[in-house]
Amino acid sequence: MKRKIVILPGDGIGKEVTTEGKKVLQKIAEIFDHQFDFEESIIGHDAIEASGNPLPDETIVQLKNCDAILFGAVGHPKYDNDPTLKVRPEQGLLKMRKELGLYANLRPIKLFDELLEASSIKAEILKGSDILFFRELTGDVYFGEKGRKDDGNTAYDLMIYQRYEIERIAHKAFLAARTRRRKVTSVDKANVLESSRLWRQVVTEIAKNYPDVELDHQFVDSAAMKLIQNPRSFDVVLTGNLFGDILTDEASQIAGSMGMLASASVGDSVGLYEPIHGSAHDITGKGIANPLASILSASLLLDISFGLKEESELIIKAIEATLKSGYRTVDIADSKTSKDKILNTSTMGSFVVSQLEKIPVVNYFNS
Repeated sequence: MKRKIVILPGDGIGKEVTTEGKKVLQKIAEIFDHQFDFEESIIGHDAIEASGNPLPDETIVQLKNCDAILFGAVGHPKYDNDPTLKVRPEQGLLKMRKELGLYANLRPIKLFDELLEASSIKAEILKGSDILFFRELTGDVYFGEKGRKDDGNTAYDLMIYQRYEIERIAHKAFLAARTRRRKVTSVDKANVLESSRLWRQVVTEIAKNYPDVELDHQFVDSAAMKLIQNPRSFDVVLTGNLFGDILTDEASQIAGSMGMLASASVGDSVGLYEPIHGSAHDITGKGIANPLASILSASLLLDISFGLKEESELIIKAIEATLKSGYRTVDIADSKTSKDKILNTSTMGSFVVSQLEKIPVVNYFNS
């Protein structure tokens, strides 16, 4: 197979972790005799510094002419500390989603047994958790009208959804549920918000096309509580942009760390794959960022965009082998982890690559 992949490192630790994701993809290509051609482009703070634009036209052209994108993160303390700045790194991410028609964000929350002790939640509550989030990406307060009035003393952000936006992601969620435990939990705030009442109405209508899938509705505050109280009760979670952003970050505690959570943003063409952890400038350049979320994002890329399920699963097996060997980055280490087993960003990526080489491919395929 020959495919073109754009690496979009972005800001902060995005550069560090995408290096390791690319390293794993290169090894997969070598093992399975694929040809992955890599290009690199800029977005976010680096792009603003270079061109004044968080998503330059040249980057858009590259993204529209590739087969998949491995993305790092955007963000910089300069903008966090000065809310008056009009051009911001995050604008590049939002524009990219719009330009590429990426309306569905898939975030699998699956706990490796070896990391049960890494979470602050009790192991007996977590064990067996396996959740797939579908977060809508192109509507909600992030894209609604926003501004200030009354001499800047009043601010507003319009939460807005259109029927077609809800319909298309609902179909994806129900189809995915058919390959899992056949349950969709739709999360909204329909007791308060009119946009949520439309959301609930449309999802209920779409559910009639999938009589083999159970649907239940939960308010976002109740869902947030139950995610910690009983995460095993969830299978597929379908929700809007704002609620999905918050709930999936909360769910990172199920996986032990944000450094373990991958995501895919898809539409009807090219797919974007990224860790959910953000640019994390407080640890940038220290070599302690966890690259496993980026590597898991590479696994999603192979599966969803290229249909290479065996190659995708091999990466997961290699991560499992790495964790079973006791190796950790600092964010997923616990009191039982010896100092010599704590790896830096690059070494962790290299160890996963070494495990890819050790797993017998023929035996793996026949298992």
